[in-house]
Amino acid sequence: MSRVISKGSRIDLDKTADSRRSRRAATVDTHALDAAGSYAEWARAAMAHDEASGMARWRDTEQSRIYDYAAIRARLEQLRRYRNAHDDHGLFYALEEGIHGNMGGMGKPELYARSRFGTKRLITDYIQAICDSLEHLAACEQSGIGIAEKADLFERASTCFGRSALLLSGGGVFGNFHAGVVKALVDQQLLPSIISGSSAGSLMAAIVGTHTSEQLDTIFTPANLQIETHREQVSLARRSRHLFPRFDRDEVVRHIDRLIPDLTFAEALDVSGIRLNISVSASELNQNSRLLNAITSPNVYVRSAVMASCSVPGVFPPSMLMAKNRQGQPQAYLPGRRWFDGSLSDDIPAQRLGRLYGVNHYIVSQVNPFALIKSQPEHIRFAPANELLQFCHRSALLAARSWQNIANRYGRRWPDATFAVNSLVSVFAQEYRGDINILPPVGMVKPWRGMQRPSEQQLLAIIDAGERATWPRIEMIRNCTQIGRTLDALLARFPSKRAAAARDEVSP
Repeated sequence: MSRVISKGSRIDLDKTADSRRSRRAATVDTHALDAAGSYAEWARAAMAHDEASGMARWRDTEQSRIYDYAAIRARLEQLRRYRNAHDDHGLFYALEEGIHGNMGGMGKPELYARSRFGTKRLITDYIQAICDSLEHLAACEQSGIGIAEKADLFERASTCFGRSALLLSGGGVFGNFHAGVVKALVDQQLLPSIISGSSAGSLMAAIVGTHTSEQLDTIFTPANLQIETHREQVSLARRSRHLFPRFDRDEVVRHIDRLIPDLTFAEALDVSGIRLNISVSASELNQNSRLLNAITSPNVYVRSAVMASCSVPGVFPPSMLMAKNRQGQPQAYLPGRRWFDGSLSDDIPAQRLGRLYGVNHYIVSQVNPFALIKSQPEHIRFAPANELLQFCHRSALLAARSWQNIANRYGRRWPDATFAVNSLVSVFAQEYRGDINILPPVGMVKPWRGMQRPSEQQLLAIIDAGERATWPRIEMIRNCTQIGRTLDALLARFPSKRAAAARDEVSP
């Protein structure tokens, strides 16, 4: 008996077949993503995946409840209208109305969680239109707009828009993950000019902040990042006193001296153009942590700051900071004080970077084991589960604060115990996430291996994981930082507002 299929049923069957083909194609493209050997290969595979899954159509469709597409479309058309009419004054005042990184919600992470590659094309076009308009005004000489007016616009726009910073967390051996992150950003010319690091992250940040971008290709290799062993200087009895295998302090010192030039923070800024920041924690109970950089401590040696930030309690003793005096000789910085692991007090120093440099956008490379345990998993989208996790965290934090108050009030006879309680509460109370978070694969970071000596193959795997974890965030970083990078480039070309005004006065 023959089977009769109606027209409507045939359409349903066609849709089902198309859906199955799309799923099969998306599975193939997922394998291509995993097998990519470079960002260019990954990007091609990501775009192919979006075509197969239908997300390419989502990118081309402006409408969405996630952001105010109507306001962004109106602004884009306004900029294009002034450009097409050669109305530079209209364009100037349109830009003067405000340049904001999150206009209409266009910087929301949700807009980058749908497709594998990039986000709404409207957002990308609008960002590009702003940058093109700024470049046009900077280059236009016949508009009747003076240099002082342009410099003033660029300075105010930069202040309003803010700056981006890269923050590298602590994590022991897994801090080599940051090398892959930096490599991916350097390859795409997206490395921020403001970088901070704590503990293991301070070493990676210091390498970036004391070298030119051309030198980083030869530095961030497993063979170069491997700590050299001098076994004849470290007896078996000395190592057997510890619960797990660990690095010797002298080995770490030699490693730091080999990778980081003998520069102060001010000298490092001149060499690399990077505003380097390193967190250190005070070893005394009533002292505050510090963020060392060319502003707060220009004469401190970067090497000593890294050694202090890498001094993990219970593994290495607190370290003294060294600075260059007027005669160019090293001397103790704040004699009598010792400093240790910066991640215990300020793993992600977002507030301090905001005050010092006007940073309001944070790219975080996070491998701190405690932060990964404490952070809310990104795959949990069920609202009640999120609220339950937040409730548990707030409750635990209140309990920890109560124990801290009790220890500070009644623990004066046991200063070491009080100091330990304050340190633990500080670790628990920190905020470890930023606007863009680059996280390692699940299961890669194992706390009990954080101080163990890895092989060259293991280092290669950690660095490669950092690079691959950065690729899915590249287009988000590009979009969120493009306007800021354009303004920084224009400010570097233009004189200050005062100097520009003086030049306008003498010009005919």
